[in-house]
Amino acid sequence: MLDRRGFLTLLGTAGAVLTVTPACAEVGLPQVVVSKDPSCLCCAGWVEHLKAASFPVEVRETLEINRVKIQLGVPQDLASCHTAAVGGYVIEGHVPADAIKRLLTAKPQATGLAVPGMPAGSPGMETPGGENDTYDVVLFGPSGRTIFARYNGSRVL
Repeated sequence: MLDRRGFLTLLGTAGAVLTVTPACAEVGLPQVVVSKDPSCLCCAGWVEHLKAASFPVEVRETLEINRVKIQLGVPQDLASCHTAAVGGYVIEGHVPADAIKRLLTAKPQATGLAVPGMPAGSPGMETPGGENDTYDVVLFGPSGRTIFARYNGSRVL
């Protein structure tokens, strides 16, 4: 697995950079570095969700998002459309901001969190009719996997 410097170097060669830091960022919340394909629109919705939760966010667009996932150790079956790094962890897909905050507080021995696929109602995948899938946030790493949280839309179950 890459260390922080290696990760940032990899992302620096991956594509364009857009930095978004909300003025109301909570003191102590680390920056989330999001890697995404330039054509993906739902990723922007997830970034807005993070900003609303007071995370400072940097977006890096790359046509080689699968390479980023491989370098950061995201298992193929947990893949989604975007990959992020925050506080030494990998965040894959539409993980709710409150789950990320809980991860950063608990500091478990793990690679990160993932929401596989693109469940309806997850942050960035909101539906006009409000129809939501129930989905799991998976904690993953060398020791295996466990369900970290279960949601229906933005509601924790």
